[in-house]
Amino acid sequence: MTVAIIVVPSVTRLPPEADGAVIVGGSHAALYAAHVVAKAGARAAIHHDAGIGFEEAGVAGLALAQELGMAMAAVDSASARIGEAEDMMRRGIVRRANALAAACGVAPGQTCAEAAERLKAAPWPHRAPPARAEGRSVFDAKAGRRKIICIDSATLILAEDRDQVVATGSHGAEVSGQVVAPVEPALVLYNDAGFGADRAGAAGLLILDKAGVAGATVAALSAKIGDGRSTLTRGVLSAVNEAAYRLGGRVGGSALALARRVAEKAP
Repeated sequence: MTVAIIVVPSVTRLPPEADGAVIVGGSHAALYAAHVVAKAGARAAIHHDAGIGFEEAGVAGLALAQELGMAMAAVDSASARIGEAEDMMRRGIVRRANALAAACGVAPGQTCAEAAERLKAAPWPHRAPPARAEGRSVFDAKAGRRKIICIDSATLILAEDRDQVVATGSHGAEVSGQVVAPVEPALVLYNDAGFGADRAGAAGLLILDKAGVAGATVAALSAKIGDGRSTLTRGVLSAVNEAAYRLGGRVGGSALALARRVAEKAP
């Protein structure tokens, strides 16, 4: 049987062909992304380690994948741009691998491209992941103020979030900026994924600035990537675009304080 390697910038929107394939995704390797790729029936996956970060959230999905019987690895954030799986295939270097991936011959220091080939031999099918609560919640909603909304992935943003404050669990790479900019929230917060190669973890802030949207990232070591509520409540700002700076955002400041400041201004 021929096993395909599917390369995608984000695993949040996988094609039907992902079932039984090896997925190389530009997403982080946190719990949310691992759940998504496992639910799609992927044979194995290689994601980005997102700087590993607070409580090693950036690679927490490898343990979940192991529990489900799915081989999974993560490339070093310094070796390739997050959100760009093609770049991972060109120059990514494996940093972490779970036991099932290791059994296929995947090891730290290996190229992403070689690891993907080795993962064609991964065991499959595996167990489906348990049901997961929707990664979207309202943190604060008071009359006369903007809502503060937490989403675990930028892809969960809705049209109704226009002119509201949105804290995401996503990295702040270009693809994340492209997803959010058309909605035009008043402020959006991301995780910087340790910035990584070419400072890709915050590259989406420029896209937002061009759209007139305030955007900022929090340090990967301050909050769990893949968890929007952690971004909001624990995050320490690591980068702000010009629009966010005009609203009072400053590197080293509190993400929650900035969110509340923007929310207090009636839309």
